[in-house]
Amino acid sequence: MAYLGPRLGVSRIFLPHVTVFRVLCTVRMDEMGLAVGRSSLERLDFDNVALKKLPLDPSDEPGVRMVKGACFSRVIPEPLNSPRFVAVSGKALALLGLDGEEVMNDPLGPEYLSGSKVMPGSEPAAHCYCGHQFGQFAGQLGDGAACYLGEVKAPPGQNPELLRENPSGRWEIQVKGAGLTPYSRKADGRKVLRSSIREFLCSEAMFFLGIPTTRAGSVVTSDSKVIRDVHYSGNPCYEKCSVVLRIAPTFLRFGSFEIFKPADEFTGRQGPSYGREEIRGQMLDYVIEMFYPEIQRDHPDRVERNVAFFREVMSRTARLVAQWQCVGFCHGVLNTDNMSVLGLTLDYGPYGFMDRFDPDFVCNASDNSGRYSYKAQPAICRWNLVKLAEALAPELPPDRAKAVIDEYLDQFNRFYLENMRKKLGLLRKEEPEDEILITELLRTMHDTGADFTNTFRNLAQISCPSEGETERDEEIVRKASELLLEQCASLEELKSANTPTMDPRELSMLLSMAQSNPALFEMISDRATIARQLDRMSKLKVLLETSQDELRARQAQEWTSWIALYRKRLARELEGQSDVQAVQEERASVMDGTNPRVVLRNYIAQNAIEAAESGDFSEVRSRFPRPGVTLECCTFLQRLSVINLLCCRSDGSSRSWRNRFLLSQGWSFLLGWVRTGGLNRGRGMKERSHSRGPPPPHHHQQP
Repeated sequence: MAYLGPRLGVSRIFLPHVTVFRVLCTVRMDEMGLAVGRSSLERLDFDNVALKKLPLDPSDEPGVRMVKGACFSRVIPEPLNSPRFVAVSGKALALLGLDGEEVMNDPLGPEYLSGSKVMPGSEPAAHCYCGHQFGQFAGQLGDGAACYLGEVKAPPGQNPELLRENPSGRWEIQVKGAGLTPYSRKADGRKVLRSSIREFLCSEAMFFLGIPTTRAGSVVTSDSKVIRDVHYSGNPCYEKCSVVLRIAPTFLRFGSFEIFKPADEFTGRQGPSYGREEIRGQMLDYVIEMFYPEIQRDHPDRVERNVAFFREVMSRTARLVAQWQCVGFCHGVLNTDNMSVLGLTLDYGPYGFMDRFDPDFVCNASDNSGRYSYKAQPAICRWNLVKLAEALAPELPPDRAKAVIDEYLDQFNRFYLENMRKKLGLLRKEEPEDEILITELLRTMHDTGADFTNTFRNLAQISCPSEGETERDEEIVRKASELLLEQCASLEELKSANTPTMDPRELSMLLSMAQSNPALFEMISDRATIARQLDRMSKLKVLLETSQDELRARQAQEWTSWIALYRKRLARELEGQSDVQAVQEERASVMDGTNPRVVLRNYIAQNAIEAAESGDFSEVRSRFPRPGVTLECCTFLQRLSVINLLCCRSDGSSRSWRNRFLLSQGWSFLLGWVRTGGLNRGRGMKERSHSRGPPPPHHHQQP
């Protein structure tokens, strides 16, 4: 539309797949035909700088292969049969200067945004990168299913705040699920509807939560099908091929710099571009010049420039993971190839938002050791920064990198406490005991099985104490306790949550092995996993001897104690304040703006997926603002149905039969064994064999 200037008026009538324009000025017929027939996607202004600045694979050889001395390989996306839109995000497409409704009604839209048809100016390519996966260097990985389409210039008049965050002035767009690339390994380069919808919904949910993230512009499905074993049960079935359009300033990641890695001492693998030091410098120059221009400008010395760049990446990473922790988000696959050099949430796989607060929450079914658990995320991100520093050497001197990494924990704690104080409405003072207050809140939430999101949301309803309120104080605390008790788990839910996931016979065998053959134990298990199982077992035994009334009384006592501590701290917020009512209102406003009313719980996404798989896309589309409705009136999160707020816990189905069975099978014996310190009696027991890859760093304890 923009290039037509005043020739065409803005009045439009939208019909399915038809756009009619009212002509206000005289236009030549050949120009008019071009204007009406041309898709808005064909007018995107591409400027594919990455392909000009970074080495391109000269080979056109099809199929999977090792790509040496290159950052990108040209590819040809594989067309889908009968592509059609599941949903679009108007807010995300606006970054490209596109109108969401116009794109939705564009007959060519599904073809262009699935890679089935290549837009003018687009240069499809796949990015080469490596990565440490679950602590082990995996060698060449790369875009096995994603396809770079190009970089679209930001439209005139784009929000200056967006351009501050993306100083390159271009938005990289890629399609995920567009077919084979040289990096597909043993896969087929396709994605299916369920994974595509999950990425689409969470990308936009994170944006509306104010958390840095890549964006998702659309989901396209089709009649093309691939075979997938959904539950890894040996019963594969056909699923529809689907494609997500992803948008970001760049999709370069920590693993992009690992293509130069020499042979790893544990796995023996090396990066495909080992020895090509000049490419590392070339890539570093590109990233800093394009996305950190102020660092390029302020540091003429190359080493100082590189140190400043690494410090900024460290700071953005610390801020990002602090934001995740504060909304109960677990990424699930924090490998180095899933960490953005811009500090964005990248690659939505088996992610999850916590329901009941559990610091050991793991959303990835394949993460048996809990390496990427909720509580481990801050430490794992630090570990990944260490690997990035290694990949940048010698451009980044190791001693300078270490000094920057040593700042990480303080940075994380500062961002985390800053966010947590807002969540608790502590706005005027920063008290040393705030850390204790937060720690006690999380402990109480864990012990009572409280819902993470709803508990924080309800804290705004607990008032600050005021003068002359002493006689009513007990009643206020009681009502506040009842409010939070509504978010606590029932006895059956806690039993279910604390049921060990390991067969008691297997656990007994591993405990015996830890004593008799520590070396073998280290090869097949680890202490952290066993300790979690024993902790669950211990809690389960207590719960089996507890009634629902006893549990409720204990939960009430725990919350009463914490609320008293909280209100005592709130009283100090009022010191020196003349207008108590204004303080209360500001506090409630900040808390409601910080603590989301709803998050993308797994069952919400699952409901949308199941409806879409039956041909009903309304559940996916209803999660987004309607065209023309302001963000303030209708955000992504506000449009989730009321039932999403109310149904906040896991299924709560009774597993008492299973609990009794487990006890009969030997849990009582194992409980007695662990109480005598059996796990610590293993002679010469170490952390984890180096043959399994470097151990994760010491897990940071939440403040």
